[in-house]
Amino acid sequence: MADIAITEADRRRSAARILDVREDFEVAEGMIPGALHIPVGQLQARLGELDPAVPVIAVCRSGNRSAAVADALNGAGYKADTMAGGMTAWTRAGLPTT
Repeated sequence: MADIAITEADRRRSAARILDVREDFEVAEGMIPGALHIPVGQLQARLGELDPAVPVIAVCRSGNRSAAVADALNGAGYKADTMAGGMTAWTRAGLPTT
């Protein structure tokens, strides 16, 4: 798993699946356009929503939960990275949210 910068995540988001693992109340504040929202606690049950052939960039508020998710996904045969700084850094940089 790699910790990638928000600029790298933004550059790669058309070729990768952005996976937002925050809770519903956090996502209500905005998420990356096109991201798939699966809260951490639902990930195991919803793994089938991810295509193992498509790289994943896991995102949370600050980068801690998404790092654990990326590690778990890599262990399950996916190619996953985490976005350093999470949505806090993304919104601070003025990048788009929905």
